[in-house]
Amino acid sequence: MSAMKLKKTLIYLFLAVFTFIQIFPFYWLVTFSFKSNTEIFDSNNLVGLPKVWHLENYSKALMGGEILRYLLNSVFYAAVTVVVSTLLASMVAYAINRMYWKAKGIVAAIFSLGIMIPVQATLLPLFQGLDRLGIRGGYLGLMLPYITFAMPMTVMILSGFFKALPREIEEAACIDGCNIFNMFFRIILPMIRPGIATSCIFAFLNTWNELLFANTFVDSSQYKTLPVGIMSFVGEHSTNWGIIGAGMVIATLPTVVIYLLLSKQVQESFTVGAVKG
Repeated sequence: MSAMKLKKTLIYLFLAVFTFIQIFPFYWLVTFSFKSNTEIFDSNNLVGLPKVWHLENYSKALMGGEILRYLLNSVFYAAVTVVVSTLLASMVAYAINRMYWKAKGIVAAIFSLGIMIPVQATLLPLFQGLDRLGIRGGYLGLMLPYITFAMPMTVMILSGFFKALPREIEEAACIDGCNIFNMFFRIILPMIRPGIATSCIFAFLNTWNELLFANTFVDSSQYKTLPVGIMSFVGEHSTNWGIIGAGMVIATLPTVVIYLLLSKQVQESFTVGAVKG
């Protein structure tokens, strides 16, 4: 075997092992969700297929455990956060990187600080502020923090794409009589679609998997998110772990679907970053 073939074989072997390591937890979670408590804790079949497929775990999770309501709440929170934070952050990033105004350095520094401040440090001030405004415990009380914490990362991601755009595009648009709003929405934003897709995935994942704010700011089950709802399945005296596994599979599927839909755009964003950087 030549050195080139050996090198290629080792690379494929490494990729195969890496793929197995990445896929195995999801495989284990899916098989876990179809088992009973007895089989889950059976040391002879920890990672094997279920001996008896308990399909009722999913029906109990969706209907009996109100997972469907929590799922719809999480979809609503994530959708609003992604749309609003991406729209606002794209405007901010454009203003910081493509316009000339005195305070843009200060504004850029403020958004950079937003990435550095840990979420846990803002928990008490946010709780008190939302409570005094009378919006804690409802949809607005969660959406505002989600949008706020999604914007700094989105601004940082989109800033790199705005910096890579040639200014001749804007100059040509202005010569043709295009105003700032038409230029931004019809010309600039379509050119940074890979960056928007990447920032949308980050904002979606952070909102979808968030537990601390949802568990602290929400009291009523009407407004609970999916992670909080799954956590509530843990009983005081006994726990049906198969139902929890089913709920976790349901919570994982949307993230997989979103990534599959936007994976091409994300790959393009990495390529653009490599070429422009």
